[in-house]
Amino acid sequence: MNGYFMEPQNFSVNDGDGIRTVIFFAGCPLNCKWCANPESTLDFKRVSFNKETCISCGKCAQLCPGGVMIDLNSPGQRKKCISCGICVESCPTNSRKRLVRMYSDREILEIIKSQEIFYRYSNGGVTFSGGEATLQQHMLRILVNSLYDKAVHMAIETSGYFYFDEVKDILARLDLIFVDIKHMDEKKHELYTGKSNKKILENIKKMSELDVPIVVRIPVIEGVNSDDKNIKETAVFVKENIKNPKIELLPYHNFAEEKYECLGLDKMSHNFIRPSNELLSHLKMIIKNEGAETVSYI
Repeated sequence: MNGYFMEPQNFSVNDGDGIRTVIFFAGCPLNCKWCANPESTLDFKRVSFNKETCISCGKCAQLCPGGVMIDLNSPGQRKKCISCGICVESCPTNSRKRLVRMYSDREILEIIKSQEIFYRYSNGGVTFSGGEATLQQHMLRILVNSLYDKAVHMAIETSGYFYFDEVKDILARLDLIFVDIKHMDEKKHELYTGKSNKKILENIKKMSELDVPIVVRIPVIEGVNSDDKNIKETAVFVKENIKNPKIELLPYHNFAEEKYECLGLDKMSHNFIRPSNELLSHLKMIIKNEGAETVSYI
């Protein structure tokens, strides 16, 4: 079976215990305005262009059937691009490339197999991320069932936006679930992500019935969801609905700005601000006072 993925990441230590391989599924039902993987919400064939590494050799322009110039992101050029990929194959500096490509389940399993020795000696494993892995549930199911039989530790990083009954069997075979709560206020959640949070909150309640540890993650963005009221409401919800309530605060970063530029997209808003260490410490105390534990995999 084939599926669309971003580049897998080996030797990760931020996505669960030990050394891990992160498998990034392409595609996401949300459209978060601060998304760190914007390529996952676009046409998967979209070509990126890095002007900084381009040597202006002109091979891409010579071969392009649409007459696109060297600078793919200059005015009017994106409209000409048909994402055929001829330029990607011809670029000597890899300045043009696809950030999403098709892999078969066998190819993904081979990547994982090559790293198994590191999982064994570090108590690590595989983390399915994205995008949203559950969007490609048939591929996810194949991978999970195969690794389950091999006793590989598996985690998932999910938005929580899915139909629970369709993926319940998959989630039940995992060893750890990371799920985001981006905002408790439904209107603000819809404003910043394009979707209501009702399904997410209901799915968290349902996931808590599985025999799988859950860590709720809050991507903390000052001016968006870092106020005391939102953090307290999140902590109360987690405490009331998860058996061993754990929350991880993920401070916002703008590391993906280069991706936005390479894909010809508007950059993320400068109104999104990384929280200070003092603010994070304050928020952790709010969470603790509500009876939930804060954890960190950063």
